[in-house]
Amino acid sequence: MTNDPKGMAPSSKLSSSDLSEIDVMGIDGQASWLDGGFTWLARLFAFCTVAVLGWMTWVIFQQALPAIREYGLEFLWSQDWSIGDLVFGALPYLHGTVVSSTIALLLAIPIGLAVALVTSENFLPAWVRSPLAFIVELIAAIPSVIIGLWGIFVLIPFLLPIQLWLFNTLNWIPLFSTEPFGPGMLVAGVILAIMILPTMAAISRDVLLAIPQELRSASGALGATRWETIFRVMLPAAIPGLLGAATLALGRALGETMAVTMVIGNSPQISPSLLNLAYTIPAVLANEFGEALDDLHIGALMYLALILFALTLAVNVFAVLLVQTVGSASQSATVYRGR
Repeated sequence: MTNDPKGMAPSSKLSSSDLSEIDVMGIDGQASWLDGGFTWLARLFAFCTVAVLGWMTWVIFQQALPAIREYGLEFLWSQDWSIGDLVFGALPYLHGTVVSSTIALLLAIPIGLAVALVTSENFLPAWVRSPLAFIVELIAAIPSVIIGLWGIFVLIPFLLPIQLWLFNTLNWIPLFSTEPFGPGMLVAGVILAIMILPTMAAISRDVLLAIPQELRSASGALGATRWETIFRVMLPAAIPGLLGAATLALGRALGETMAVTMVIGNSPQISPSLLNLAYTIPAVLANEFGEALDDLHIGALMYLALILFALTLAVNVFAVLLVQTVGSASQSATVYRGR
């Protein structure tokens, strides 16, 4: 420290020589060790997660080996499923899983976006927006079996007249070419849409709320209306996050078991009609795994589980790549406009 020339108290300023003598590791050394320990602990948990995932895959693969050796890749496009004859094929279950999830996603995306916009913008007072968002998210807390029972006693009787009208009026279209029985592919798609709606709406709302307010203000200052701001500024800026929300919702739809099992009809057939009965991979696993005795039957069920696992993983990998591609394109477009 330096003294004041007039004999006053020492100055609080430090010279360069004083700074060089400070032990910068005296206090921060412990924090550095803690940071390093936390980093390695986080890495350990990450590696453990990957290891558990690999272990689960290996166990499922081992159990599926009898069916893999027996059928090979032909299992994917075979339509036969007879427990007595020990003949198994995955195509009807793949069809039911993919089609029902697609219906759910087509219904949940627009409704989820609408809910996200209503609860994130000032269309409604704040005392209405927050409870509305909470109620929508609360659907995710309802047990799947309860939603399935609601589907049996409420949704099927409600949709049956609509399905009959579609059949009587539009039966020349293959999508509505079979007479409805009540349960079926369309009902399963609707109930799946209800179940994935909280995921789609909640994540989309968070993404829209994360968009800087300056974008809205700048768009309004340029003369854009509210809807022009939403469709030309906010939604394009939120596309990567919205794609992530849709992917998570699709993953939930692909793996849903109990509610779909109760309303889809559980008939292993392939039909272009959405009014017909169907079957999904999670449903057949839930219905038959507890009673499977033969090794080939168990292997076929585990083969289905392995296919479902691979399908879900492929969807998530594709979504990550798509989000990264769209995000990079959006950033490039923003930089280009800035120039």
